[in-house]
Amino acid sequence: MTAYAIAHLQEVTPNPEIAEYIERISATFEPYGGRFLVHGTQHEVKEGSWPGHIVMIAFPGLAEARAWWDSPAYQEIAPLRSRHIESDIILVGGIPEGYDPASTAKAMREALPAE
Repeated sequence: MTAYAIAHLQEVTPNPEIAEYIERISATFEPYGGRFLVHGTQHEVKEGSWPGHIVMIAFPGLAEARAWWDSPAYQEIAPLRSRHIESDIILVGGIPEGYDPASTAKAMREALPAE
């Protein structure tokens, strides 16, 4: 099942180390089947506040996403980003094919205390 690395990058200021990070990052996730879904694009806030930028990388599964994050190649370049950009980064699994949100709502209702 597809998994995603999602980063919310705040206060991005161009910097030579950030440029180097961007130049090198693809080579760190490609061996794990990773590919950019969102990178360097504008977003439109519909509710709340979301300053900064979004990056999304898809992987074949959580195992590959974790292996990429923990890899020596990625850990070598991560400080190039983290020294200059405040970030929130998560790894999250996707949903299976045929997912029905109504089944999630049903389970939620069944877990509610009886009225």
